[in-house]
Amino acid sequence: MTIAKQKFNSQQYHLMAEAGVFNPESRIELIKGEIITMSPIGRKHGSCVARLDRLIQQLLANKVFVWVQNSILLDNGSEPQPDLTLLKLRDDFYEERLPTPEDILLIIEVADSTIEYDRHTKMPLYAEFGIPEAWLIDVNAKTLTKYTNPSPKGYKSIESLDGNDVVLVLEIEIAIKDILGS
Repeated sequence: MTIAKQKFNSQQYHLMAEAGVFNPESRIELIKGEIITMSPIGRKHGSCVARLDRLIQQLLANKVFVWVQNSILLDNGSEPQPDLTLLKLRDDFYEERLPTPEDILLIIEVADSTIEYDRHTKMPLYAEFGIPEAWLIDVNAKTLTKYTNPSPKGYKSIESLDGNDVVLVLEIEIAIKDILGS
């Protein structure tokens, strides 16, 4: 006997949400046609996202739009919810349509319990769709991994940074220790 998985497209996913199939408080995302339940946001994770949001808003005001824990549309079967996405500015604030790869400057994933999933599922997915840069922040190890040079097989450049390093965002330096906190 063969076991088959049911794959969903973006329209089906949204129709299910509108029909109340999902608990409104559930944290889910669509990845390659599969509905994935995301882990609850822990204290370290939440504070890192808040710190990043504040830093980026202060340093890059009027240069990018910061999309916090909202869906992006990679294709008809993938709508992940990165922790932060830096987007090109648009007058409608992305009300007319979800951001797509052409709109994305940087994706940031923050992980405490999901580091392996983010590293082995989400980073390759972002590379496959040509996202120019992605960061994976491990709040437990207090590291930031920077992924650049996307290709269909993954990112070609991967750099590990810690609290002693700085990272560039649109030519603005951010100290890793300011992202990770004490």
